[in-house]
Amino acid sequence: MTTWQLLGKPTPQVGAVDKVTGRARYTDDLRVHDPLHVKILRAPHASAKIKSVDVSAAKALPGVRAILTGADFKRTFGVLPISRDEPALARDRVRYVGEPVAAVAADSARLAEAALAAIRVDYEVTPAVLTFEEARRETKTPLHPELEKSNNLHKQVQQSFGDLSRGFADAAVTVEGEFRFLPVTHAFTEPHAVQVEHDGELLVVTSATQVPHYVHLALSEVLELPPHRLRVVKPHLGGGFGGKSDPFPHEMIAAKFALVTGRNIRLVYEREEVFLSNHGRHPTELKMKLGLHPERGVTALDTKVMIDGGAYGSFGVVTTYYNGVLLQGPYPVPNSAFQCERFYTNKPMCGAMRGHGGVNPRFASETLMDMACVQAGLDPLEARLKFLHTGDTITPNGFRITSAGLREGLAEAAQRTKWKEKWGKLPPGKGIGVACGFFISGSALPIHRNELPQSTVRLTIDFDGGITVYSGASDIGQGSDTMLALVVAEVLGAPLSLVKVVSADTRLTPIDLGSYSSRVTFMAGNAARNAAISMRKELVAAAARLSGRAPPEYPKPGEPESPFRLGQRPPDFDSHFLGPNPDYRDGWTFANLTVTPDGGAALDYFQVVTAALAGRGILQTQGVYQSPKLEGGKHKGAGAGLSPSYSFTAVISEVDVDVETGFVRVEKIACAHDCGRQLNPLAVEGQLEGSIHMGLGQALMEGMAYEAGAVQNASFLEYKIPSAFEQPVIDLVRCPSVDNEGPFGAKEVGEGALAPVVPSIANAIYDAVGVRLMRVPMTPEVVLAALAARRGR
Repeated sequence: MTTWQLLGKPTPQVGAVDKVTGRARYTDDLRVHDPLHVKILRAPHASAKIKSVDVSAAKALPGVRAILTGADFKRTFGVLPISRDEPALARDRVRYVGEPVAAVAADSARLAEAALAAIRVDYEVTPAVLTFEEARRETKTPLHPELEKSNNLHKQVQQSFGDLSRGFADAAVTVEGEFRFLPVTHAFTEPHAVQVEHDGELLVVTSATQVPHYVHLALSEVLELPPHRLRVVKPHLGGGFGGKSDPFPHEMIAAKFALVTGRNIRLVYEREEVFLSNHGRHPTELKMKLGLHPERGVTALDTKVMIDGGAYGSFGVVTTYYNGVLLQGPYPVPNSAFQCERFYTNKPMCGAMRGHGGVNPRFASETLMDMACVQAGLDPLEARLKFLHTGDTITPNGFRITSAGLREGLAEAAQRTKWKEKWGKLPPGKGIGVACGFFISGSALPIHRNELPQSTVRLTIDFDGGITVYSGASDIGQGSDTMLALVVAEVLGAPLSLVKVVSADTRLTPIDLGSYSSRVTFMAGNAARNAAISMRKELVAAAARLSGRAPPEYPKPGEPESPFRLGQRPPDFDSHFLGPNPDYRDGWTFANLTVTPDGGAALDYFQVVTAALAGRGILQTQGVYQSPKLEGGKHKGAGAGLSPSYSFTAVISEVDVDVETGFVRVEKIACAHDCGRQLNPLAVEGQLEGSIHMGLGQALMEGMAYEAGAVQNASFLEYKIPSAFEQPVIDLVRCPSVDNEGPFGAKEVGEGALAPVVPSIANAIYDAVGVRLMRVPMTPEVVLAALAARRGR
């Protein structure tokens, strides 16, 4: 068993000191020279034709340098190539309250605000589409006539596997329910912001984004500029959670102003504008039916979902698939069918949010799983233990489960929480509940179909021995820069202080597809390890020359270097490297700034670097990650949800329910999350606690309120999120798991733990007061209504 030098030990983030001392610079902290300040005029109507936009009075104001309207942009954009339906500024019609209609660049923010007030827009208000019923109805004026549909259906997905009728016939218990979910938003701390520097032929766009690469592509398309004239940089980011993974109108607007005026540009959203922009979790109505056999587990699952996408596409096509395909875990489901419909409505658009597409269906499936276990006379936790996926299996829809270590973690969590002593045995008002989850470690298929690797890392060593990691991956607070540094330092035996990470700069760093879908550790981590192993070869060759030894023999080109196939495990995994480079069993030890051959004297690391640099001046290597060629199935949409690996989660919640007020207090949560080997336990702890916090918010209090399409709670005073006072005691349980294809055995930890938090609380409420809740959030009003209905029955 390998003894790790750095990996597996709690390590603070590399930028932690800067953050806690205030030295970290976020987009709004940057000061470009003499910028123009931009403000955006937003639509007051959910649906209206734009008859005219009169900017003459605004243009005449002193200090106003430029005004843009929809007529200044020819092309629309979107994060998905199949849904490029959003304009930077509305043309001809507005589709939601708050949609950008015009923008002003002025010498100060105050002058820009004054100019907005002088713009006159003549609207013809038209009927708004606000409900599923209205969206489904045939119309001659759909929100997006370019789709050539007779209603406002954006995307419909239907998939089925096995024999659903036979599955329900085989079930000993069948349960079903209808579920409703309010929309929730990301509530990140840092608002959207962008600054643009006009540097001759180059536009430098610094933005609070999760995916600089996608912003770069969208800017090139919308501005009709060749990509080499753009540079997109992400500085420190104050949270994203999926809400900054699209390209946004404000980025297009700011860059366009820079082109028009030749000046630097500054644009920062107010908090209300962040809420109006939204891109949060879709409001959902869902019907589900589940069949369970006490020995065989889930025999059938039938799901029908409607999701409200708002005015534009965003990630919506992907969301539509994820509402169904992620139900293929954490238990085998041999017979299943799902239908999901996404509709356009006259509301701010919805998109990707932590646990993308999987949170609401998971609430339904885990609630029904609990109901079925109770009806079948099974202990809900013991049944889940029995029915969980095992590793080295393939699901009916073609997902490849390489590792599954949750069973041991859930068993440990049950012991720690004293489940058997509590479930069904606590005093009235107190309850305990369990739920499980399943999520991807990045998508195996990229959004843009091409032959580029999904992640590339460039590594350099200079004359001073300093190691620099260049990666396009975005550290959005989750600690990916620290992960990259740790992986490289581990391979090269260097202290973390010797490694610098340069990330998320499209001019300086190679392409990475960004921070979403829990992909960065698995994909960028593997790429970094590959680059470090190649660098290790360079140093070993130099050390061999210095010591008069023969260089090690590596596998010849074309020899198999990754023997893992489903159902097999490579021997001595801890020292085996899976990927485009061979393992580094080279007979040398890298540790404590020394390079030592087996049975020989240690060489100084800096001496070896000097020898390797001779005649070259710099050492440079690269590493890439490309997902295995996964076939999935032959059905339409088989690529949706395909991932090189999947995480598994179990959450046990303990609650106290006040039957007089309906108030629910979550007192304790135990979470077992199978993320493979924990490269940095401190980062894992932070990610899990964050997922639990967000799940708690959606479970009990968070929800966007709309009236006539307008957001009614567009501030942190009115949109309630949990504070430190609501945070329960958290007990994190390790799962003994190693994934053969993850970097050093790791897989995702950023999103998967959120989904089971919500149903575990619902199941605990049932244990406490005997009511099943199918409305989220489970506010005191929802709880009291359910209690009253039970008394009425």
